[in-house]
Amino acid sequence: MVKVLSPGFYSTIQDLGRTGFQEFGVPYSGVMDVYSATLANLILGNHANDAVIEMTMTGAKLQFSCSTYICVSGADMSPQLNGVPIHLNKSMKVSAEDVLSFGKLNKGFRCYLAVSGGFKTEEVMRSRSMYKDVTDLNKLSKNNELKTNINDLYLNDNNSLVKVKNKHFSTKDIEVFKGPEFHLLSTKQQKLLLQNEFTISKENNRMGYQLSELLENNLEPIITSPVLPGTVQLTPSGKLIILMRDCQTTGGYPRVFQLKESSINVLAQKFTGKTIHFKLNSQY
Repeated sequence: MVKVLSPGFYSTIQDLGRTGFQEFGVPYSGVMDVYSATLANLILGNHANDAVIEMTMTGAKLQFSCSTYICVSGADMSPQLNGVPIHLNKSMKVSAEDVLSFGKLNKGFRCYLAVSGGFKTEEVMRSRSMYKDVTDLNKLSKNNELKTNINDLYLNDNNSLVKVKNKHFSTKDIEVFKGPEFHLLSTKQQKLLLQNEFTISKENNRMGYQLSELLENNLEPIITSPVLPGTVQLTPSGKLIILMRDCQTTGGYPRVFQLKESSINVLAQKFTGKTIHFKLNSQY
């Protein structure tokens, strides 16, 4: 069992998402940065889909009631075990009464905590990913108690850790494919999208990232059509919205781009004021 002493700014339980229910209007959800979360699980020998804690901007403070192994990945939030700094991307043994905490955000935006066997929280529609009106809880709160494996799993202690390429956090390039309505844009609009940099506005969350710069838009709304994480919509006002993991399943705005999966992961580690550059996939 893991007790939440403090949840941080916005912390949730997530796995790889809720697939197969989009026809009923149920979002995919799941970890924002699949790369980082999967890395933490695999370092522990977990299944890639085992549930983790996703922490946004600030980390949680957690107390363990049993011995287990953990791995912290993603954003560098200065993790500490009983006040002693620990490495990212490394298997660490924790004991009963140990406290994991976080401090200054040094790099990235979302951090992941995996435990041996994954967190055993509520499962709805084949997923433990928290989402309002689907699961009982939509985020972690103080004094929540999270179930983990009660058996004493054994992993070899070692000093090795996995190094993650800094490009995952530093690159501005967001690789995209042409969206279904890209061809409706003028040549000038297409060039502006691919040549300019865009700034992430303060309106960014698990549902979508809005960009600050506007693109002149005279396109007609489209018939409500399917969208998915990574779809880039162009609103009538000229605002670009990049849909993220908790996005709706249909929309009526032109879909000008579709992000590669790896680019969704990169974008998930960026926040207000950071700039991005759309890069058309080389096959085009």
